Amino acid sequence: MKIILSQDVPNLGEEGDVCVVKNGYARNYLLPTGAAVLYNKTNLAIVASRAKAIDKRKEEKRNNSATLKEKLDKMTLTLVVSAGESGKLFGSVTSMMIQQELAKQGIEVEKKRIEIATRSIKTVGEYSVRIHLYEKEFSLVKLVIESEAEVKRQQIEAQRADDKIKAEKAEAAKKLAAVAKAKAKAEAKEEEAKEAEAEVETKVEAEEVVAEEVVAEEAVAEEAVAEEEVKKTEDQE
Repeated sequence: MKIILSQDVPNLGEEGDVCVVKNGYARNYLLPTGAAVLYNKTNLAIVASRAKAIDKRKEEKRNNSATLKEKLDKMTLTLVVSAGESGKLFGSVTSMMIQQELAKQGIEVEKKRIEIATRSIKTVGEYSVRIHLYEKEFSLVKLVIESEAEVKRQQIEAQRADDKIKAEKAEAAKKLAAVAKAKAKAEAKEEEAKEAEAEVETKVEAEEVVAEEVVAEEAVAEEAVAEEEVKKTEDQE
């Protein structure tokens, strides 16, 4: 059956293209979904009247496709799935899983544009996923498949390593605090010793002053006694 595409259809054509397809494909999918219309003079005239608008949309699609391809070519998708100890996957990697992972990174792609060689993805490892873009353009996105059990094991090991580092830091901080406390205690004792020594020196100096005063008083008293005796002697003569 000859039809005219009303929109882009992967692996068939783009808006405005005239294609020949199997009757069942046209009647069961293309025509009911509005993806295409029958090829006739009326529909050809309608498409011709929209030629400029169609060309403008094609140019926009080319530009958007180029921008998206640049992002996808640099991207790495990581999927964590169930797998055995040998790395063999228990399930399969689907286009929906890829679509959801792309959406998490802010990229919306139709599921039908994602091509996965499912049979070739049997174990964990690195693969490539083909993303069909506009016209014949496509991007090969790097896909990393990881084992859920292995990821959990790595997370546990990472957590243990982190806990060990935290414990070592806490122990080091405890030792530093103990050293600081001992140093402060030693400095306090040293300060007390200095204060005690200063107090003794002050006491000794005070006692020396008192002793000097006593000696001076005794000297004055002796001098007064001597003068008194001299005076008595003079009076007797």
